Amino acid sequence: MKVMVDFCIIPLGVELSLSPYIAECQRILDELGLKHELHAYGTNIEGEWDTVMDAVKRCHYRVHEMGAPRISSTLKLGTRTDREDSIEGKVRSVQQRLADR
Repeated sequence: MKVMVDFCIIPLGVELSLSPYIAECQRILDELGLKHELHAYGTNIEGEWDTVMDAVKRCHYRVHEMGAPRISSTLKLGTRTDREDSIEGKVRSVQQRLADR
């Protein structure tokens, strides 16, 4: 089953800059061949359910390996069975409505 998620991982008990941890998670997503888009407060990811969930798990493991004693994450996810959807398609739909005004 395909899934689209918004994933935000927040290492706790580490320095103020979280970018090294986020960059490492982006590498994991690349390695797994997942389509993803980084935004200011998280990452949109799309792909097969098991692969996406494996990526989230790998991110947690890796961030702990990097020294974070605690992690807080949010994961919003959506699935559809009526049609294929994509990150770009969702954005395009809103942009079209804005252009129609």
